[in-house]
Amino acid sequence: MILIDNTQILLASIFSQFKSPTEVSEDTIRHIALNTYRMYKSKYGEEYGELVICQDAGDYWRKDIFTHYKSNRKKQQDKNREDWDKIFEILTKIRSEVQEVFPYRNMKVARCEADDIIATLTKHFHDKEKILIVSSDKDFQQLHRYENVRQFSPIHKGMIKCEEPQKYLFEHILRGDTGDGVPNILSDDDTFAEDGKRQKPLSAKKINDWSSYGIPEELKRNWERNQSLVDLAYIPEKYEQNILSEFAKPYSGSKSKVFDYLVKNKMKLLLEVVDEF
Repeated sequence: MILIDNTQILLASIFSQFKSPTEVSEDTIRHIALNTYRMYKSKYGEEYGELVICQDAGDYWRKDIFTHYKSNRKKQQDKNREDWDKIFEILTKIRSEVQEVFPYRNMKVARCEADDIIATLTKHFHDKEKILIVSSDKDFQQLHRYENVRQFSPIHKGMIKCEEPQKYLFEHILRGDTGDGVPNILSDDDTFAEDGKRQKPLSAKKINDWSSYGIPEELKRNWERNQSLVDLAYIPEKYEQNILSEFAKPYSGSKSKVFDYLVKNKMKLLLEVVDEF
């Protein structure tokens, strides 16, 4: 299956072409989204099979165990709240249209991120079929430990290779995730939530030492904090089951609906390649 990290790749595509959200129309975003799905289905469908669109749902379960999860991202978006709201409103509308019309599974599961959906489907199906993760997010390198899994980066326009996924995950837990507001294990919970606060430096020597001799006792609390947030093996079972239940549902779209939809939305360029959907 082809697992699309939907919001990540669409936003990256939009902002690589436009300087500001105010420059982007609904028709443009619709074309970007549909052409993205068509391109990956056409290029990789024969080898990897069905396309699965994986979407964030909001109110993430990780906030239950870490109050500051993604709080820094929210602060950045609040500076341009009106623009961001416009983009997400359009993306939500297009997602509903795609779910109704196109022959793809469109996954959105309460309290889960696209990462959770991608990780769960990879974990449960990697031994049954080939899996292609379409995302530039380096976090997914930890999933390279499973057989039959590859990852394509739209930003770098090539496959991401990770020779030592377990080592990558170990260091990722140590370093935290700045983008998600998760500090390194030397730093306080509110490092990214408080203005002017910085992480404590984490040296390569410390990483090497801890790799050889283990995590110091006084840092194990922060290690466990980061592990529960970063390691995709720590998705609670109830959310994994919800994801698998959603995946088992039949999708409502079909190829027979695509032509009329493209005509209705005056998408002439995509009508020329309608068979590739």
